Amino acid sequence: MAEPDVDVSALPQEVREQLAELDLELSEGDITQKGYEKKRAKVLAPYLTQTQNLVPPPAYDEQSPGPSSASASAPEPGPSNSSSSSSRHRHTRRPHRSGGTRDERYRSDIHTEAVQAALAKHKEEKMALPMPTKRRSAYVQSPIDNCTPPDSSSSSDDEAVSSESAEPQHSPDTWINSSLHGSSTSSSASSTLSHGESRPTQPTHPHSQQVPPPPAPAHPPHSHSQPSALAEAFAQTRIDPVGVGPPDMPSQAQARGSRVDLPPNAVVRGMSRGQSRSSMMETADVRRVGRGVPVSSRVSTKIQQLLNTLKRPKRPPLSEFFMDDQEEIVEVPQVDPNTPKPEGRQIIPVKGEPLGVVSNWPPALQAALTRWGATQGKSPALTALDITGKPLYTLTYGKLWSRSVKLAYTLLNKLGTKNEQILKPGDRVALVYPNSDPAMFWVAFYGCLLAEVIPVPIEVPLSRKDAGSSQVGFLLGSCGVGLALTSEICLKGLPKTPTGEILQFKGWPRLKWVVTDSKYLTKPSKDWQPHIPTANTDTAYIEYKASKEGTVMGVAVSKVAMLTHCQALTQACNYCEGETLVNVLDFKKDMGLWHGVLTSVMNRIHTISVPYAVMKACPQSWVQRVHIHKARVALVKCRDLHWAMMAHRDQRDTSLASLRMLIVADGANPWSVSSCDAFLNVFQAHGLKPEVICPCATSPEAMTVAIRRPGVAGAPLPARAILSMTGLSHGVIRVNTEDKNSALTVQDVGHVMPGALMCIVKPDGPPMLCKTDEIGEIVVNSRAGGTMYYGLSGVTKNTFEVIPVNASGTPIGEIPFVRSGLLGFVGPGSLIFVVGKNEGLLMVSGRRHNADDLVATALAVEPVKTVYRGRIAVFSVTVFFDERIVIVAEQRPDASEEDSFQWMSRVLQAIDSIHQVGLYCLALVPANTLPKTPLGGIHISDTKQLFLEGALHPCNILMCPHTCVTNMPKPRQKQPVGVGPASIMVGNLVAGKRIAQAAGRDLGLIEDQDLVRKLCMWPTMMHQFLADSLQWRAQTDPDHTLYVLLNAKGVAVCTATCVQLHKRAEKIAAALMERSGINIGENVVLLYPPGIDLIAAFYGCLYAGSIPVTVRPPHPQNLSATLPTVRMIIDVSKAACILTTQVLTKILRSKEAAATVNIKTWPIIIDTDDLPRKRPPTIYKPPNAEMIAYMDFSVSTTGMLTGVKISHAAVSALCRSIKLQCELYSSRQIAICLDPYCGLGFVLWCLASVYSGHQSILIPPMELESSLTLWLGTLSQYRIRDTFCSYSVMELCTKGLGGQTDILKARGVNLSCVRSCVVVAEERPRLALTHSFSKLFKDIGLSMRAVSTAFGSRVNLAICLQGTTGPDPSTVYVDMKSLRHDRVRLVERGAPQSLPLMESGTILPGVRVIIVNPETRGPLGDSHLGEIWVNSPHSATGYYTIYGEENLQADHFNTKLSFGDPQTLWARTGYLGFVKRTELTDSSGDRHDALFVVGSLDETLELRGLRYHPIDIETSVSRAHRSIGESAVFTWTNLLVVVAELCGSEQDALDLVPLVTNVVLEEHHLIVGVVVIVDPGVIPINSRGEKQRMHLRDSFLADQLDPIYVAYNM
Repeated sequence: MAEPDVDVSALPQEVREQLAELDLELSEGDITQKGYEKKRAKVLAPYLTQTQNLVPPPAYDEQSPGPSSASASAPEPGPSNSSSSSSRHRHTRRPHRSGGTRDERYRSDIHTEAVQAALAKHKEEKMALPMPTKRRSAYVQSPIDNCTPPDSSSSSDDEAVSSESAEPQHSPDTWINSSLHGSSTSSSASSTLSHGESRPTQPTHPHSQQVPPPPAPAHPPHSHSQPSALAEAFAQTRIDPVGVGPPDMPSQAQARGSRVDLPPNAVVRGMSRGQSRSSMMETADVRRVGRGVPVSSRVSTKIQQLLNTLKRPKRPPLSEFFMDDQEEIVEVPQVDPNTPKPEGRQIIPVKGEPLGVVSNWPPALQAALTRWGATQGKSPALTALDITGKPLYTLTYGKLWSRSVKLAYTLLNKLGTKNEQILKPGDRVALVYPNSDPAMFWVAFYGCLLAEVIPVPIEVPLSRKDAGSSQVGFLLGSCGVGLALTSEICLKGLPKTPTGEILQFKGWPRLKWVVTDSKYLTKPSKDWQPHIPTANTDTAYIEYKASKEGTVMGVAVSKVAMLTHCQALTQACNYCEGETLVNVLDFKKDMGLWHGVLTSVMNRIHTISVPYAVMKACPQSWVQRVHIHKARVALVKCRDLHWAMMAHRDQRDTSLASLRMLIVADGANPWSVSSCDAFLNVFQAHGLKPEVICPCATSPEAMTVAIRRPGVAGAPLPARAILSMTGLSHGVIRVNTEDKNSALTVQDVGHVMPGALMCIVKPDGPPMLCKTDEIGEIVVNSRAGGTMYYGLSGVTKNTFEVIPVNASGTPIGEIPFVRSGLLGFVGPGSLIFVVGKNEGLLMVSGRRHNADDLVATALAVEPVKTVYRGRIAVFSVTVFFDERIVIVAEQRPDASEEDSFQWMSRVLQAIDSIHQVGLYCLALVPANTLPKTPLGGIHISDTKQLFLEGALHPCNILMCPHTCVTNMPKPRQKQPVGVGPASIMVGNLVAGKRIAQAAGRDLGLIEDQDLVRKLCMWPTMMHQFLADSLQWRAQTDPDHTLYVLLNAKGVAVCTATCVQLHKRAEKIAAALMERSGINIGENVVLLYPPGIDLIAAFYGCLYAGSIPVTVRPPHPQNLSATLPTVRMIIDVSKAACILTTQVLTKILRSKEAAATVNIKTWPIIIDTDDLPRKRPPTIYKPPNAEMIAYMDFSVSTTGMLTGVKISHAAVSALCRSIKLQCELYSSRQIAICLDPYCGLGFVLWCLASVYSGHQSILIPPMELESSLTLWLGTLSQYRIRDTFCSYSVMELCTKGLGGQTDILKARGVNLSCVRSCVVVAEERPRLALTHSFSKLFKDIGLSMRAVSTAFGSRVNLAICLQGTTGPDPSTVYVDMKSLRHDRVRLVERGAPQSLPLMESGTILPGVRVIIVNPETRGPLGDSHLGEIWVNSPHSATGYYTIYGEENLQADHFNTKLSFGDPQTLWARTGYLGFVKRTELTDSSGDRHDALFVVGSLDETLELRGLRYHPIDIETSVSRAHRSIGESAVFTWTNLLVVVAELCGSEQDALDLVPLVTNVVLEEHHLIVGVVVIVDPGVIPINSRGEKQRMHLRDSFLADQLDPIYVAYNM
């Protein structure tokens, strides 16, 4: 479009400011050329009446930074200030203006087009990626509302259309919300808008419950018109990323899981937010019971989207790596037959032209300084600029010489006292000078050379937390530096301690600081002259170099190498005496030092040093200096070319015609070619000649490797190589002919340096010569190169003493070469081409990718809205036997969630298309938070370290393990199950092994009546009923105290003697019998807090002939979550009556209760607090012992409510078994800190004391929350020998009191009395917790042998219990890989992938266990994994079910082996475990058989044909990061979901996602599908300390967790 010609200077001030603003937007890439012209025309429209003649617009050609241009490692300066007023105006109006600036370093129009073409292919797929869910408070950066909104009118109409069509997919939320139409969701405020979605024009209130759905797209991808259709889709979805996967729950679990089909209205909602974990202990089994999941929830839909993205055909996986159960994981590479291979002949070393000897070359560099100082003293050596770009001072050669001599004299003679010399020749000295002070650095550097001490230039440390600071300390330490030279101004600016001393930087040796300003230097006496020997092999200076891993090493350069290098540069660049050189590079190292400090002095060149700070403030300063000083040579990077182009409109009168060489220091970067071309296009009109652009290739070790010589005017420019990226990734050179999208254009870096010999060797392995069409590492032999890594002889050999070998392995000669770290090849005419660096090489699945290439592709994906200043870091991390690519970018402060997510998903697609490699992780961090190098680039190794430590704090993250992890083990194909010949039994052997069975000792009933009377025991005829034993005790020993109940202060608030308990039971029995509606044999619910009331009510029921059902009371502060479970148990058990307290009676009838359940349909409620003193007419006696004594209801960890029937015979047998195992008599005291509602906890609390007569001290676990020391203090106070607790109690004490053992000791707490502390649980022993507990409280006397565990299940409440007589529990180490295959392989402690398992206690008397294959039902051999079956007189009788599922009863309670011993009836515990015969002996003198419990069959996850135990994955997850508290895993539609509680700050939340994904992949060979980060206390845990994973799963899918962050891994 034509632009009106208007005299801008005549326009009003505010219009000029608007135009300046527009120019700025265009220069920073925030607006396209078209948008710029459109807006400019609009601003100028009112002033067009004066001038009607239209002329073409100024030539802003296509090289202007557009939306696809971008920068990488270095941040850019702000734009030039057109005027101070416009500057002020900008600061007030555009707070985030600088966000979009990018340089041209990776700019390539061809590549940008290629990326857009690749994205256009993906656009057609319309695949909705699920956007992560983020809670608003989790945003790290400032809210978008506070930022300047992006100007939507900056692009033209055409562009608006094209950008819209370039969106890769429809918004996921459009169809999420359409499926949720009208539903209210608790976390509507926490969900975010998805990419590609038009923002609502009406501001929505964050707390509004109803979310009006946006209009659904015409054809939403994969959407279903109704939730029911979506549910149907879920029901049929079974997708495995690698193969056809198994269902997400094992068939065994499905069979076992259907014990009680709860009515649909019996679903208990999740716990309200903010409820603490402590209250969860009370609401133990009350979370969400039932399997109904609202499938139309947002979470379900997003998971469906994730599955849809995973359905896409992946690239064929690499070699299927290994079978997971092999002892050693061995990679079996299978070479792709289509892989391109090198076909050329072996390369011949390339020789540079001979280094000519010029008669007046000095014998040493110091001699040149001496000469110029004496003969050309007035000649300018260095001009330094101030911050505005104007000359500050000029240092002449005379001044440089005299000051350097003064410094040399001071260093050698004036630092110590008169008699001692601190510095000797050969000592190393650090040079610490800022980039803005080149003169002080020159003086210090040459002063050191003259004093023959070795300068080690380093960056100025700014703080203790500088990126790479400790690595610089390593450099100083390895070089033995004890002294640092600096300027007075710099010293004042160093960070100090409060006392004014220089801060001791992390990892640094202690340094003595010396100020080198002239006023502190001493003039030498006239007879003192510095010693200047002829250049020899002694070290002249040390240049620092950071490796890929971040290690900083010092490359030593000898005096002769320094001189030879200057001579070679002089010859190659044709330097002449008296020329002027403009240097924009860092003068402390590399090209800035070699050309700007050393070679310039050798040739008496006048150097104009342009510091980095000047470039930031005034980007065109270097071009102005070339123009003003008629400079012949300029030394720049691509970054500087870009900055000059940005500001070129302000320098129309500048001329670059004087330049004969424009040396591009980073010309070895393959992306430099586009910067050079763009700069030439802009500045050719200013006299720049095409032949003066001279890219070069350098490295700290080999110094200058190659440089393009200045060309002759009119001569043809060198050709470019257009290479195939696919070929490059395989290390071969192929001219790109097919897919122009994946082409790389490379320019040459000239010829080899004079006097050097160069060849190309393979980058890894022995240094074998490459073929002519093969990419390899450039190695150089030259006198002008580094000699060693100072102080590191081991690393030196591999780099500085390389002798290339030919294909047969024979060395090609004896001369050593130096590895340059540059990857490239020799092209036609012996031109050198560089395609990357070793440190930027990413080896993924055997293919090489260059980090710079990936940065260029990412930046071609329109990062304007998202990436701050184009700052992107690319590195690889090793996860699961391969390198994985990670991209981290800084996000603009005003970038929206949708823009960021869209950019990330498009970068994934672009890199996949162009480089054929999957990204593992893409993270966006807040602007200016990545660690910086001294010149402002991104410090890659520190960024990588932060990523691996989980300290990067991203604000957006996208993990794609499904895409890039292609080396997973093969899924296990399960063999058909059948009883084969290997299972043949011979005697007690199965397949040649002893049968895995074990038994406790005999119960041995006493039959002799005389003996009974002598022992004062109660007669055996009463022995089978517990009610009888209570009556007998009330008669024979009425005042013996059976129970003592303690409160939080440790005070006994209630006690019960035998007779008191008997009388209270009689009162309750009388009340039950009086009620007409309650018949003998009916169920009665006991609803009591833990205490003696509960015990009395239990015996009252037995006296009345009712069947007691103990139920945990609802939590008064959380009725909505806890009352429905109470109601459900009452309904399921068909209770005729509820016995409870006065307080709970009021709660059950309260308005709050009425809001949750129907209170009008409660059964009869009897308040037992104030019953009249009545005795029942008769005490009921059951006709036989097989009658039901009580019912035990419990919600299993898989969310199933199961009630089991316990007979009188079973009660007596169990109590007797415990009495024998623990040696319980009436003189004994035990302490119980357990919940008394089900399982062994109930038996110990209510039954055991009445049977055995011992005294039980009862400690309700909830009291520990207000008084942590209650339990341990009671053990010490009452001198308790035996105590029982749960894991949650042990964990409370470990976490709360672990650091307070000294305080406990001071209070007199002593646990030396404790003989056994038994943890009661229905799970695998938690070895880490019991060990921590034992270690922590060892200081207050707890024996390391005291802690043990018990084990029970639903079918048998107590199978194992560590008693007083058995051997100590043994521990074994099992290979985790074998467990996944349902096998046990015992390994040594410390073996990789080993899992410690502790024996679950000694098997109780009267109990037999056998290990059975759950599929064949045949017995297994010793140390084989199978289901634990139990035979015992105290097994439960069966399930109490509404529907009477007799087949389940028979299967679980009365089942038989398929062969071997088919007569015995066994009960199936549903737990996997194994029996191992140990070397220990038991009480009978036989070898002890130990039972090891591995985990519940119902809970196992079947993934990829393997069986995983959630606790193993959770243990790994909890270790991944210090901020992870509790964690839980479950599966949904074959995806593994990990929920982790965040204990740290919310900014750590996104750090956890990659760490969790990494650890599960590394240790369990599983890809995590969804990572959910939640607040502490969200994972429900029951009173036994067991995680309720199924409740958690249901709450997650129903969108009730209010997560901090949900990441859907691609």
